Amino acid sequence: MLITPRCVLVKPIAICRHEATQGPGYLQSFLDKHGVPYRVFAIDAGDTPPRCAAEFSGVVILGSNAGVNDGLAWIKREEALLKDALRLERPILGHCFGGQLLSKSLGGEVRRNSVPQIGWGKVLVTKFDEARQWLGDKRELDLFHWHFDTFEVPRGAKRMLFGYYCMNKGFALGPHLGLQSHLEVTAQSIRQWCAEDRQVLQQWQAQSSVQSEAQILHRLDEKVAVLHQVADHVYRQWLGGVSGALHAHLVRTQRPNGGAGWLEALK
Repeated sequence: MLITPRCVLVKPIAICRHEATQGPGYLQSFLDKHGVPYRVFAIDAGDTPPRCAAEFSGVVILGSNAGVNDGLAWIKREEALLKDALRLERPILGHCFGGQLLSKSLGGEVRRNSVPQIGWGKVLVTKFDEARQWLGDKRELDLFHWHFDTFEVPRGAKRMLFGYYCMNKGFALGPHLGLQSHLEVTAQSIRQWCAEDRQVLQQWQAQSSVQSEAQILHRLDEKVAVLHQVADHVYRQWLGGVSGALHAHLVRTQRPNGGAGWLEALK
C-alpha cells in the first residue's frame, strides 16, 4: 500500500511488517497526520522486502516472531536492504526485531537474552547528549516490551537506553535508531497481541520479567497515551534525518515548495 503525501510526491519510507499484530500502528498514524509518504511491505501476507534503499527516503523494520539469526530468505533480504540504506545514508528505524537486525547489519551480535521480557517496564535514558535529543528530558521511561533476544550495541554507536532485564534497550548511530522495545503499539494492537499469544504468556508466567495478560492490560489506555508521547518525540527526531534526505531530493528535482507542509510541521 503506497500512501501519497498531500503536498508533493517524494520517495516514500519503506516499512517492513512481519506479523499482523505487530504492524506500524501509531507510527502509521503519525506519518498520516503529517502527510509523510510511506509504503508498507507486509511480509506476513506474502510481500517481498525491497533490496534497493535508493527508492526510499528511510527504512523502518518492525517486530517479528522470527529471530534475526534464523536464516530465512526474507530476513537475508531485509539485512541487505539495511546495509544498502547504511551505504546510502538513508535513516533506519528499528523496533525490537528491527533494532536487532540493524545491530547485526552494523556488525553487532544478536543472541538470546538471559530472560524473556514481555509487558510494561521501566528503562533508563543514558546521559549522552544524543539520548536527550532522541528521547527528551526524562531519565526514566515506561515502554512496552516483547522479546526473547537482545542485540549488542554496534561499534561506533551509543547506548540510548538500558533496563533491568535487558541491558541494551536502544542505540543510535547518526540518523539510525535501534530499539529493543515497541513505540508503535496501540491499545488495540496490544489486546490483539495478548489474545493471539496467550499461550506464550502462560508458558513464561513464572518469570518475573513476563507480565500476565491482566497486568499488561491494566490501565492500558493511560499507559499507551504516555508511550505515544515518547513516540512523538522519537519519530519527530528520526524524521528530521529523513527530511534532510527529502530536502536534498526536492532541491535536486527543483521543487522548492514541495514538501514544505509536513517539513514545517515537524519543526
